[in-house]
Amino acid sequence: MEAPLSSWPWQNLGSFKYLLYGPFVAKVMYSRYQEDSIWATWCLHVLILCSLRGLIYQLWSSFSNMLFLTRNRRIIKDGVDFKQIDKEWDWDNFVLLHAVMATLACYMLPNLVNLPIWDLSGLVVITILHIVISEPLYYCLHKCFHGNYLFSHYHSLHHSSAIPQPFTAGHATFLEQILLGGVIGIPILGSCLMGYGSVAIIYGYVLVFDFLRCLGHCNFEIIPHQLFLAFPFMKYLLYTPTYHNLHHTEIGTNYCLFMPLFDVLGNTLNPKSWDMHAKASVESGKNGRVPDFVFLAHVVDMTSALHVPYMFRSFSSIPFSTKLFLIPLLPLSFLAMLVMWLYSKPFLNTFYYLRGYLHQTWVVPRFGFQYFLPFAAQGINKQIEQAILRADRLGVKVISLAALNKNEALNGGGTLFVNKHPNLRVRVVHGNTLTAAVILKEIPNDITEVFLTGATSKLGRAIALYLCTKQVRVLMLTSSTERFQKIQKEAPAEYQKYLVQVTKYQAAKNCKTWIVGKWITPREQNFAPTGAHFHQFVVPPVLPFRRDCTYGDLAAMRLPLDVQGLGSCEYTMERGVVHACHAGGVVHSLEGWTHHEVGAIDINRIDLVWEAALKHGLKPVSSFRQID
Repeated sequence: MEAPLSSWPWQNLGSFKYLLYGPFVAKVMYSRYQEDSIWATWCLHVLILCSLRGLIYQLWSSFSNMLFLTRNRRIIKDGVDFKQIDKEWDWDNFVLLHAVMATLACYMLPNLVNLPIWDLSGLVVITILHIVISEPLYYCLHKCFHGNYLFSHYHSLHHSSAIPQPFTAGHATFLEQILLGGVIGIPILGSCLMGYGSVAIIYGYVLVFDFLRCLGHCNFEIIPHQLFLAFPFMKYLLYTPTYHNLHHTEIGTNYCLFMPLFDVLGNTLNPKSWDMHAKASVESGKNGRVPDFVFLAHVVDMTSALHVPYMFRSFSSIPFSTKLFLIPLLPLSFLAMLVMWLYSKPFLNTFYYLRGYLHQTWVVPRFGFQYFLPFAAQGINKQIEQAILRADRLGVKVISLAALNKNEALNGGGTLFVNKHPNLRVRVVHGNTLTAAVILKEIPNDITEVFLTGATSKLGRAIALYLCTKQVRVLMLTSSTERFQKIQKEAPAEYQKYLVQVTKYQAAKNCKTWIVGKWITPREQNFAPTGAHFHQFVVPPVLPFRRDCTYGDLAAMRLPLDVQGLGSCEYTMERGVVHACHAGGVVHSLEGWTHHEVGAIDINRIDLVWEAALKHGLKPVSSFRQID
């Protein structure tokens, strides 16, 4: 049976819970028709304060997920997975609750509404009340909630988050947040009732309170130990992220709100607190663990640039799609693009662990459209080269190039870097061998004919040569007879007849298996017969237009179930699914292969790479979609 006040009254409302702010908005909007607007002004303050509180948590979350800044300062090295993100999805429930509690307090004590903007004496009073009342009260309550009944029925929810995060601070039961509202409210009410309250003091106290709560849960050490060396008494007045992390990892110690003094007085101070903080602070300047595998990605476009954990953690944990809330942020994305273009280098975006190996995703700070600007090619190759050389210096085993980073016209599918640096220890991989395998294994065994666009590309060539050896007739769409004949001559003589050059889409009007490697318009899709299926390896994917046909997604594979710390989706892929070129690098790393995989695809390795992927637990993702 569920414990009383453990669940939230609006937990079934989902996003509709924000409609509960409606009365506050209505009061403010209606104020212009009222002679007395004091209550409307108070409602406006509540709305502003709620927005600022949410902003503080969001900014702290963004900061803690900027791994390119915090990676060497992280206390717990593991990543935040989808399970924890889903648990903390409604972390902001307490903001709405405290808005309601504040409103009730004002209606019960109407004199609290008419406050001055500033009163310097109130700063002293509210500080004293916080130290004398809020700190010891929270300490006692917190210690009580670690008792058997209260912990198992209430406080265990907060501790169920394995990796403390700013949003973890707001992740608690309804009862706990009511009590926390009281802890916050007592100094505010006390200063107001004593005649020292002011609007500025209320704003300042609440926002500083939230700021320090986020500080304790951010999971990276930001407070230098030199501060405590210079002012030893400060370590009793201000806790650190390391200090509070110890409470989460070694339950039964470090119960304080913000001041370790009360743990000292209550004999609950973890003896490792100061040494661990000093160690974390000193080692923050050192490089952490070297990744075993790196996937070198790039930004796709302005909107998908916002699909990263340090923008919106929850949004990045679901497959990307354009949302309305992204539109106001596009100027920020555009500004970021300009800054990265002028001054930037490849940076760490996400990471996860697979069977004890550390896998990271680095990002080349360039947007998709920039890869098609002739004057930008040299700079982009320089960025990719910089990432490869850095991986080589660090001791990374494999680096896999994503999408446009391995464009043939840009760098020959990675051959430019391997030829320029023949002594590379890191293996450079384009991952297209597995991409080809994923596409080929989706094609039913009884298919006798396919239509192939992008037929003379790297992937198109490999697909055509592989299929013809299976005695599948391949209609290769290309206007270049020279390129077609070059590929045809690569096939064994007895299979060359299965490769057929076509120059028009009409040639495929009776072919129900289309393999799309070049973007096709809805008009061109019309030439496919009813019931046709569009396999594809074109970026971006084609627009699904035909209701009587099915469409495949980009080649992808699902990571093994034992992947740890994965909490973001790779572009439009489902949770736990990565592009095939990413998976190809993973397989290369797990197998310990010592060769580079660059340039043309080795047809003879397609089945080998596929079998290796399955052996290591990677699974193909069904890509059949039909328009409703």
